[in-house]
Amino acid sequence: MHIEILAEDKSGSLVLEGLFKTITADRPLKHHFAVRPHRGKGLLPKDPDRKPKPMASGLLDLLAAKLRAYATVCSADEWLIVVVMDSDDQDPDDLIRQIRQVTIRYSGNLPVVIGLSVEEMESWLLGDQSAIRRAYPDAELCRAKAYRQDSVCGTWEILAAVIMGSQADRLIRLGYPVVGRHKSEWAFHIAQHMDPEINQSPSFQRFYKRILTALETYEKKCCAADRCPSDE
Repeated sequence: MHIEILAEDKSGSLVLEGLFKTITADRPLKHHFAVRPHRGKGLLPKDPDRKPKPMASGLLDLLAAKLRAYATVCSADEWLIVVVMDSDDQDPDDLIRQIRQVTIRYSGNLPVVIGLSVEEMESWLLGDQSAIRRAYPDAELCRAKAYRQDSVCGTWEILAAVIMGSQADRLIRLGYPVVGRHKSEWAFHIAQHMDPEINQSPSFQRFYKRILTALETYEKKCCAADRCPSDE
């Protein structure tokens, strides 16, 4: 199966690259995936039936148009579409409802899995503190002691303090684009060590279970059609 992953930005795409390498490894069947980063989350257009504006580049800006294109050219038997973004300060349940309405309307028969990291993708990184320790042996994990998983509290700033200690305050003052470069670096290094089975983020676990269900459904279907590796 081909897994097409629509990510919000570069740092999120690096987390997903690492995770899907782990998730798809050693499966009964081989799966391919591609991660497509966007320039931010964007906004759902008022009229999603229309062609996106010329300068539109956010994931939500382009979602309806991309799903229409995938539904036209991709096989529902061989493709899985995955949509992943941050909730930021929006209500996660409401945002998922809005995204699901778009996918139902425009994805045709293609299966779609939606992943929503509560507040920011850094919540998924903080969900695996052993991965942070392996990526950054000098990390001050005591700085995350008061962090409540998947809370809206300035998640990336907490991760910055864990990794950078007192230097995080300077990074916070500098702002973007410097922050973006650091977030991408953290995402790349931590994701290499993440174990999906032990991640403490509830939003990550919901997403992970949906992905496993989609993979297992495809694999069972292929085995029923005599396409299991043991039968080849």
